[in-house]
Amino acid sequence: MKILWLDINSSYSHSSVALPAIHAQVRDRDDWEWMVVRGTINDNPGVLAAEVAAHKPDIIAATFWLFTHRMQIEVLSRVSRLLGNVRIVCGGPEFLGDNEEFLRQNRFVTSVIRGEGEIAFPELIDSIDDRDRWESIHGLCWISDNDGTYHDNGMALVEDFQALRFPEESPFFCWDKPFVQLETTRGCFNSCTFCVSGRDNLIRSQCIRQVKERLDNICSHGIKDVRVLDRTFNYDTGRACQMLDLFREYEGKMRFHLEIHPSLMHDNLKRKLASLPKGLLHLEAGIQSLDSKVLAECGRKGSLKSSLDGLIYLCSLDNIQTHADLIAGLPFYTLQMLCSDVKTLTGIGVDELQVESLKVLPGTRMRDNSDGNGLKYSPLPPYEVLETRSMSPEELRMAMNISRMLDFYYNQPAWQSIIRTLIASDPDFLVRFTLHLRDTMVLDSPLSLERRGLILYDYCQENHPEMISSVTVAWIQAGFSFRKKPAGKVMKIKHIESFMSDYSSNINIEYGNPLPSHRYFLIETGGRRILFGYDSENHNPAPVFMATIF
Repeated sequence: MKILWLDINSSYSHSSVALPAIHAQVRDRDDWEWMVVRGTINDNPGVLAAEVAAHKPDIIAATFWLFTHRMQIEVLSRVSRLLGNVRIVCGGPEFLGDNEEFLRQNRFVTSVIRGEGEIAFPELIDSIDDRDRWESIHGLCWISDNDGTYHDNGMALVEDFQALRFPEESPFFCWDKPFVQLETTRGCFNSCTFCVSGRDNLIRSQCIRQVKERLDNICSHGIKDVRVLDRTFNYDTGRACQMLDLFREYEGKMRFHLEIHPSLMHDNLKRKLASLPKGLLHLEAGIQSLDSKVLAECGRKGSLKSSLDGLIYLCSLDNIQTHADLIAGLPFYTLQMLCSDVKTLTGIGVDELQVESLKVLPGTRMRDNSDGNGLKYSPLPPYEVLETRSMSPEELRMAMNISRMLDFYYNQPAWQSIIRTLIASDPDFLVRFTLHLRDTMVLDSPLSLERRGLILYDYCQENHPEMISSVTVAWIQAGFSFRKKPAGKVMKIKHIESFMSDYSSNINIEYGNPLPSHRYFLIETGGRRILFGYDSENHNPAPVFMATIF
């Protein structure tokens, strides 16, 4: 039996673990020959289809994700024409809802599997030509060839998660990507109506010994970044603390990205997080909204106050990076609320802030009750919300423009403190600056960090002259040219010893040491005089010394 896996990802840096997760369970089967064709959503579907067809497989398997759905269909529809009777089996998050319409529209697809495939997929392959046995395969959905009846076998779940072989044991596991995904828990205690895990409250976890075995293997391959796929890492405080102790063992070798619920910040977890070495963790704190009514409608557990308190604590830690997100388009959420939440979160000091558009995903209760919630969403992936009772299409577009602005500026360390100050001091800045970027038609263009600085400088010159010196300092600290206008008036200081002596009582050193070997420049901007020093030996474009002259 020749099984070909069509592995389409959203970009080269991403890699699905579906193939190695399933293949690891059956890698000892000598009667199955496995092969893979890999690509991205940016590839030519005709070229990929020809590559698949050249292998002449008996079965093609494909995992559908939100952003790969269309490409998978384009490739598979072509392959079905080239190979005729090839069996095509699909799975993935796109099939967590009702699959009848998909199967009727795409009759070249033999069947789809709803849910977890490690057990269901091998069972299907073993009985691929005996449809009488399909009725016993959990999660399998198909349409009868003889009478067109739709069959639906519910959800496939792997109850004994610890018994599964690790995806890393498969030769199809990708070790050449910038990061790997590590799934250590399935299910979620939460019941968020917008999430595909909102109905899976059966929490199954690998033991710490198993996680360590996997991490040792990952570390041996030189992987630097690990994305931990636990829906809510700290649902069990005791286990979370054990995991953090384990992560500490890889200090200096790997960095861990994980999702945390800020309302579940018990004291022992706080102490553990505070004790970790800097740079070990990057946390995603689930926020979505700071309105109690919105969160209640979404089924989000945990009080708003405890979530805010937890987030404030996380942001107070200088050893951990914290990312927060807001979701435009949730029921009852208005643009005004979203702008207020952006101001609150930037004021708290989150390291990264993302505003996403609600995706009304298959299999979620949000989709089941979309009419009741007044949600209008795209019928095609990525199923983005188009209008709600609380946000018009224009307001949703504005929310996405704000999201783009935050990515351009707030999520860039060079400009973050300036944007935070402007949002806090000017109640209209968030919308006005976003409209400025939109009207100058740069929001949809790739902009260098330097170009963003020039735009911000020009905007502040016209609207916030009190911020000019701050933009200049940020410009120079980012290592940009003295020859461009944000640098202000520049004077080279040739004799630093005499200069420091003349102004010794009027110098406030911000950072660094004034070494004689450095190159020095005095900047005059916005009524301020600032001295910057540069290391002459390593030619670093950013200054290593800064002092304010009074």
